[in-house]
Amino acid sequence: MPRWRASLHRAAPALGLFAAARLTGMLVLALWAWHVGRSPRALLAKSWDSDWYTHIAAHGYGRTLHWADGGEQSDLAFFPLYPGLVRAVTGVLPVSGGTAGLLLSWLAAGAAAWGVYLVAERLAGRPVAVVLVLLWGLLPHSIVLSMAYTEPLMTAFAAWALYALLTRRWLWAGALATLAGLSRPNGVAVAAAVLATAAFELWRRRGRAAAEWRLWAGTLLAPAGWLSYLLWVGARRGDLLGGYFAVQDGWTSRFDFGRGALRFVREMLKGPTQFGYVMALLITGAGVLLFALLALVERPPLPVLVYTGVLVLITVGGSGFFESKPRFLLPAFPLLLPLARAVTRARPRAAIVMITGLAGLSFAFGVYALTLARMAL
Repeated sequence: MPRWRASLHRAAPALGLFAAARLTGMLVLALWAWHVGRSPRALLAKSWDSDWYTHIAAHGYGRTLHWADGGEQSDLAFFPLYPGLVRAVTGVLPVSGGTAGLLLSWLAAGAAAWGVYLVAERLAGRPVAVVLVLLWGLLPHSIVLSMAYTEPLMTAFAAWALYALLTRRWLWAGALATLAGLSRPNGVAVAAAVLATAAFELWRRRGRAAAEWRLWAGTLLAPAGWLSYLLWVGARRGDLLGGYFAVQDGWTSRFDFGRGALRFVREMLKGPTQFGYVMALLITGAGVLLFALLALVERPPLPVLVYTGVLVLITVGGSGFFESKPRFLLPAFPLLLPLARAVTRARPRAAIVMITGLAGLSFAFGVYALTLARMAL
């Protein structure tokens, strides 16, 4: 049996559980949406950032919203790979941009789950890998994996890039890191993992034979996607190095080592607040705790540690859109490794209770986020 088919055969139970989790989540959302007179397809395909992506796919870049307070939000904040793929699908199939976006996201979510399984299997064995994929599909904010958003696509490239690094396929790792960098701003975490792993490999080989050309090529490829888009936006805005960050600043999104997020939390704790903000705080705090457990207890290989650490740092250290922080952590699937290992070691009844509770929270929060919340996801 070819190796790819063998790996798919091993991953089949995990992929089946993941598909069941996401399909159930979409069914619960659809039933509630019909109950309140909303369209499930519109909620999944046209909510928040999805509308920006489909607009870019249909009309290209150039949309800017101006607000009364002087702020402006430009579509240049959104990376180009996903809308480019949506445009390609609509050019081939007789579907709208929203439908094309959903098809791409669902396919990417399946590919991501497969890659997540392979990375976890290599780190902790098959039982833990199966549980980890299921937990990833049942995170409170996992409804994003069923929406026309970029997280499924970026996670697919990231998971397979990490697997390529763990198996020393340098060219594949570099190429996939390039694609991840064209998908989302935090795709730079994949490039950081490739660069750190390559640097360690070169240090390990010091004084010995020169590194193979594939290592050098993969290293040079890794940051190319992310850097090329930043420079393109900078050139378009007349500020080569700062143009993209000025665009993000218009969205109140900047990296300030967590000062803005800390100020927001202080204000939030002073009085009544929305449930979405409370969940964002709890999930972000859990992410930091799980990263500490991952680093100190699991001690994963360097690429996994760097990739996850950069994602957590970007999420915690960034300001603006506090309610979106759980979504920014969605690609950080290695955070679930300590939890997945604990579930596999628990008694069956305890494991079933925990997974059932997580599923209920996931499905309920998905409904809340798309039909009841007054904030972006």
